[in-house]
This record gives sequence, C-alpha cells and structure tokens, in this order.
Amino acid sequence: MSLTTNVRQQSPTVGRSWSIALRLTAFYLGSSFVILLLATVSLYQILQANLRRAQDQFLIEKVRVMRELLRDRPNEMWQLKEEVEQTWAPRQYARVFGRVLDSHGKVLAESPGMDLRLGSGEFPSPSPLGVEPREGVSLRSGAGMPVRATAALAVVGGRPDDPVTIQVALDTQLATELLLVYRRTLWLVLGLGLAGCAITGYWLARAGLRPVRQIAQTAQRIRSSNLNQRIEISRLPAELSTLAANFNAMLERLQDSFDRLSRFSADIAHELRTPVNNVRIEIEVALGKSRSISEYQETLGSCLEECLRLSRIIDSMLFIARSEDPRTQIQREAVDIGVELERVREFYEAPAGDAGVELRVSCPAGITAPVDRMLFQRAVGNLVANAVRYTPRGGHVDLNARRENGVLQVQVADTGTGIAAADLPKIFDRFYRADLARSTGAGNAGLGLAIVKSILSLHGGTVVVNSWPGRGTVMNLQFPVDAGHH
Repeated sequence: MSLTTNVRQQSPTVGRSWSIALRLTAFYLGSSFVILLLATVSLYQILQANLRRAQDQFLIEKVRVMRELLRDRPNEMWQLKEEVEQTWAPRQYARVFGRVLDSHGKVLAESPGMDLRLGSGEFPSPSPLGVEPREGVSLRSGAGMPVRATAALAVVGGRPDDPVTIQVALDTQLATELLLVYRRTLWLVLGLGLAGCAITGYWLARAGLRPVRQIAQTAQRIRSSNLNQRIEISRLPAELSTLAANFNAMLERLQDSFDRLSRFSADIAHELRTPVNNVRIEIEVALGKSRSISEYQETLGSCLEECLRLSRIIDSMLFIARSEDPRTQIQREAVDIGVELERVREFYEAPAGDAGVELRVSCPAGITAPVDRMLFQRAVGNLVANAVRYTPRGGHVDLNARRENGVLQVQVADTGTGIAAADLPKIFDRFYRADLARSTGAGNAGLGLAIVKSILSLHGGTVVVNSWPGRGTVMNLQFPVDAGHH
C-alpha cells in the first residue's frame, strides 16, 4: 500500500519532466539552428562581398579610362564628355554616373541629371594622383537612390599642379533588391530547414530510443509469475547491451531469490505443520477417553517435545533473519581455539559415546582468534552434531585447527556416509536435507548448516565442503583474523 502511494505521489513530478526523445530533439534542433544560421549568414556575406567587389572593380575601371583620356588627350575634351554622358545610359543591370570637376570645383563634364541625384559633396574624398582609386563606399543619394561611389584625382595633359577630380557612382538598386530577395529566401530556407530538422530529429530520437522502450515494456510485463522473461540483447546497440545484460542479471537474482523464498515458505510451513499436527493428534487421542495419570503425563511429555522442536525451529529462523540484517554486530574477543574445541568435544561426548562415535581434537597450543565465542561454539557444535548423526558406529569425528596466511582454519572431519555431489551446492540452504541417510533423523529440521553459514558470514568468513559418499565429509570453516592475534 505504501509503495503504491509513493509511486502515485511521484507520478506528477515524473510527468512534468521532458522525455529523452524531446530532449534529444531540442538538442538536435538547437544544434541544427546554429549550423543553418551560420551557413546562411556566411553565404549572405559572401554574396554581398562578391557583389561589392564586382561593383568596385567596375568603378575602378571607369576611373582608369577617364584618367587615361585626361592624361593622353587633354585637347579632346569632347571624348571625355562623350564618355561621361554615355556612362549614365541604361545598362543591362545598372546605371553608372560620372562627373569631372576642375581644381575650383567647376563641372567640366557630367552625366545628364547627375546633379539632381548626387551632389559633388556626397562623394568620398578622392584618391591621390598615381594611386589606385579606393574601394567604393555604399551611400544613399539625396534622392534616396542606393549607390556605390568612388573618387580620384587626375592630371590633365602634363600639368600635375592643376589636377581635376573624377567622381563615379554605380546605381545599386538592382543589387540591393537581389540581396533583399536572397535574405528572404534564406529566412524561408532556414525556417523550412528547422522544421525539417525538428521532424527528423524527433524521428531519429524515437528510433534511437526504441530499444529503451522495449526494455521498459519487458520490465512492465514482468510479474512474480513470469520472472523467467529476459531482454533480447543480440539486437541492442552497444550502449544499451550492458544495461540490458545487467537488467537480465538482476532478473536472474530476483528469480533465484523468489524461488528460494517460495521454497522457504513451503518448507517452513511443512516443518511447523508437522509438530503442530503431532501435538494436535496427541491431545485428540488423550481426550478421546479417560486415561490414567501416567498416560496423561506421557502425552504431555510428548507434546512438550514437539513444543521444544517448534521453539528450536523458530529460534533458528530468528537467528538466521538477524544474521542477514547488515546492522547486526557480533561481540568479538580473543578466544583460545584449542580450549573452545575441547569444550565442544566435552559437550557432545555423551551423545557421541551413545552413538559409538569417537570425538578427537587436534589443535596446536596458543592459537587465538578474534571471534564471537558463543557463535563460534554454535557453528562448530552444529557441524559436530551433524557428523555424529551421520557417522556409523565405530567411526570417528576429528576437530582440527590451524592458522595459515592470516586465516583460522577449523576442520570437522567425519568417517560417515558422505554427501552426494548433486547435494553439495544446496546443503547450506534452509530446510534442505540430502537424500538417503542424510534425509531423516530426530530433530533434524535442515537449519543447522544454514546457521553455520550465517555465523561465518557474520565473521566475514566462508565454509568449504569436501565429501566422498561412503567415506566421509570434511567441513572447513575459514575465519579471517587480524595480524595482531596469534
């Protein structure tokens, strides 16, 4: 209930955020806009520069012709006037205006109507004698006409002391209109390009994220009843294959944990049901008819045994649950391993003697390790109890200990029935009991080895098992110890 509430509470926040597809589209659109804008601006500036270069070259050529006429034919001014007057005539693309002024500003020659369009004071300062005319300047005449204009000094005949001024202007109305049309076209192309980039970017983003949607759909379909579903990795891009592989590995772990939980639930129900049923049957039989006090006492004793069995199962389950809590702390202390093994031997000596099994301890003197004393005794005791239970009469169980490479090795070796290879990977599972001789026995709930594994995990250690059916089993407990303990 709380999980559903949390998810619903978080949904509005998630819904307000942009999807990855929209973010990629926005990024693609922004990048495309910058690129297209730079391209269009560059093309416009190149076209404008080329037009001005061509205009300036045309004006410079006109100035050069008029300079040559003034220098070489000073007495044939009619040719200069003819050149100037013909200059203004309508041409294919534009009109050109020319004017020649003497040193006092008097007009010597001028294109018809030029004085009404361009006054002499509107031109830039002329280039000196013998210097190539400057680049033209763009200006707008008093009549509002856009022109490109330049000016230069020239000599008449061989008299450089009395130069004249040449003024030439080119009507750029058509070029201005051309640039205006070009600008409009570029804006149109830019707009259409952005629209195309937006559509293409969104389509590409959606296509690129299709594997992510497939992963999400697979995750959405997964329930407790179909944890075996997996994401197909072979067709995924390299960037997502690792994610999918990790997701599949997580599903593997979830399925394994769920299967273990299902088996555990069934096993614990079975283990608890058996003693409860035994108690119920004992009570029903006792209440079926009147019985003697000794019979009632026997029934109560049997019920007490079943209650103790239930108590042991519950205590074991609580211990395993606490050991799996990462917050659980153990009480370490420097323990004399030889002394503790001897105490375990003494505790199990009576039941081992009844079973005809010999217990032996072999441990060098002075070996100590930082362990939890009670948990250490319980782990070793569970292994000894198991070994005694499954060792035939006349056999023996050896308890050995040694310290090697910073690890305390405690071995419990028996000469019992052994464990089949197929059962070895599962013997530490809760309520798991191997087949044949290891599957039965009074008080065997299948939790002893699970508790041993939990104790070793609390100490940061491991359990290694070697077994040979019909010959015996060696359980090796490995406790990591500090270098300061000897």
